[in-house]
Amino acid sequence: MRKIVSAALLALVLSGCATTSPYGNYLAEPARVNQAQLATEAVNQLVELFPPARSRFELQQPTPDAFGQSLVKGLRNSGYAVLELEPKQSSAATTDTNEAPAAGEEPIVSVPSPSQTYPLRYVVDNAGDSNLYRLTLLVGTQSLTRPYLHQNGELLPAGYWVRKE
Repeated sequence: MRKIVSAALLALVLSGCATTSPYGNYLAEPARVNQAQLATEAVNQLVELFPPARSRFELQQPTPDAFGQSLVKGLRNSGYAVLELEPKQSSAATTDTNEAPAAGEEPIVSVPSPSQTYPLRYVVDNAGDSNLYRLTLLVGTQSLTRPYLHQNGELLPAGYWVRKE
């Protein structure tokens, strides 16, 4: 019985570590990699899997890096609606959104949309001092990953996109 409880606790601890992984751009030398190219390939893969006119992406992380900015621009240029993560405002700066409209103003009516919103996160990193790089897109509960090789000044795909549902 004690072994079963120990194994269950170990599994809980390990699963907790797996679900709190950080997201973002972790390239040691970001100028070495053409991040706009990576973003273009990421957008092309998302277009194949999620129809642009019917899908929206909600970024779950800030995008101050070159990859993130190129990704947002590419998604919007491809026809996606993109909701970017904004830093939380202080409670003093917020206003009550349930106020009645002023005289002469039209009330704001929300219209249901046939679009589906997907949470989106990404990780761009490399394996130590090697020329291997990895791009992972996390869309909802699934991930899309592709390895790249930096060779002769170019970033070349080192494998296919792998989709985990």
